[in-house]
Amino acid sequence: MRQAALVTGSSRGIGFAAVEALAKAGFAIAINGPEEDEELRSAVRRIQAHDVPVIAAPFDVSDTQRHADTLAFIEDRIGPLTTLVNNAGVGVIQRGDLLDVTEASWDRCQTVNARALFFLSQAFARRLLAGKRDVGLFYSIVNVTSSNATAVAVQRSEYCASKAAAAMVSKALAVRLGSENIAVYDVQPGLIATDMTAPVIEMYRQRAADGLTLFPRVGTPEDMGSIIAALASGQLPYTTGQVIAADAGMLVPRF
Repeated sequence: MRQAALVTGSSRGIGFAAVEALAKAGFAIAINGPEEDEELRSAVRRIQAHDVPVIAAPFDVSDTQRHADTLAFIEDRIGPLTTLVNNAGVGVIQRGDLLDVTEASWDRCQTVNARALFFLSQAFARRLLAGKRDVGLFYSIVNVTSSNATAVAVQRSEYCASKAAAAMVSKALAVRLGSENIAVYDVQPGLIATDMTAPVIEMYRQRAADGLTLFPRVGTPEDMGSIIAALASGQLPYTTGQVIAADAGMLVPRF
């Protein structure tokens, strides 16, 4: 039986790099975006080149009422899911002073980055526990949070709070699901060149070169995709609950 993964927010960026790496590892793939648009269709076409089962799974992750039906829809088409990668996320509506953060921006970050991650993981775990699992396959949830789960970016405080919540959800899931042999990981990307970071990435590219990160470069979506695929493939055996600090050593304490 083949491993099969749903990766949320996977029509571009880190999510697409993850599905590409998983496809190269032989996974069947469900590619997600909020709606069925040309970006999502293009992502599906690109992954089809890897000769694995792949479908589009358009749905808004924040619509928790659709989670169970969507998982059933996916499994009807590519087989039982072994892997959930919670990658979908949003940034702040506007960077600025913490004292100016709006309820709308706070709620948006919490709804997508924390609430949706929690309830989709819950629906996925319930489905795994209710079904028959193959002893030869590796079952996991991989959550993509952020270095900002730990490090404050005061101009994006509501984003940091939502990622800290998601990081704690990852720990709680690991504790609950460990006895069921379902691994849970929290991948915390640092400075990664994506559409979300495009407005500031050149500034951070220079800061990385100047020593902000131990490797003097910003990361790529492909770096993150390789990490996610390794985790989902069980290449870190006898591990769960780990934070994978994918930040080139940025948060290593130094004098």
